[in-house]
Amino acid sequence: MEYFVHESAYVDEGAKIGRGTRIWHFCHIMPGAEIGEECTLGQNVFVAKGVRVGRGCKIQNNVSLYEGVVLEDHVFVGPSAVFTNVRTPRAAFPRNRSEDYLRTLVKRGATIGANATIVCGVTIGEWAFVAAGAVVTKDVPPYALVAGVPARIVGYACECGLPLRFAPEGEEAQCRECGRRYRKEGERVWRVE
Repeated sequence: MEYFVHESAYVDEGAKIGRGTRIWHFCHIMPGAEIGEECTLGQNVFVAKGVRVGRGCKIQNNVSLYEGVVLEDHVFVGPSAVFTNVRTPRAAFPRNRSEDYLRTLVKRGATIGANATIVCGVTIGEWAFVAAGAVVTKDVPPYALVAGVPARIVGYACECGLPLRFAPEGEEAQCRECGRRYRKEGERVWRVE
């Protein structure tokens, strides 16, 4: 086998697991789930059918990825983060068909902090950073640092994860640790090569 599965975990037939991925205690991977290479799934992670997880993702303990969730490469999901997949759930009126689920896209390099809640139907941009405990109800732009309930932009983060400080007289910033440079117009931030 080209990946590791702890003896207490279940990987159902029909799931696709990439080389070098590690699946730890009490995880359950459903048929039709796709997990890329070199990922780590901590204790008690659930991955539903149709979920796609890119390469190099780290999913911490007690996270459930329900149908409709897509994680691109190198996404970090902190412990007990929550993803929903139905906007108007009711026990008396079940909405549990694939067409009832809204797509949630977490783009490359993004971080979702511990206990954050991601309401279905949003896109979290490349290298965005969702603070612990935040409740994301709308799209998050690339490189944005969001916090609060509901989540709002409180700053911006470098690809290495450190906060960026844009100069008051201009719309440029350079990471104090790795040296990457960025430009900003309104809420839009991009890396300058």
